[in-house]
Amino acid sequence: MNTVGQGVREIRIRDTSGAFRIVYLAKLADAVYVLHCFQKKTQRTSKADLDLATKRYRELKEVKR
Repeated sequence: MNTVGQGVREIRIRDTSGAFRIVYLAKLADAVYVLHCFQKKTQRTSKADLDLATKRYRELKEVKR
């Protein structure tokens, strides 16, 4: 998910209750950071979900400097 930030990945899960996404960053050596988790209601990922993950990514990068 380069739209959120460099090194950001997503896990896609489908089951009987719907589709879910987990957006995470595992590139930093000390941990895996989950930036956002949500249930998908449509084919597209909403701008609000992408914006929230991007905001958290930027905040994390600032703390890690």
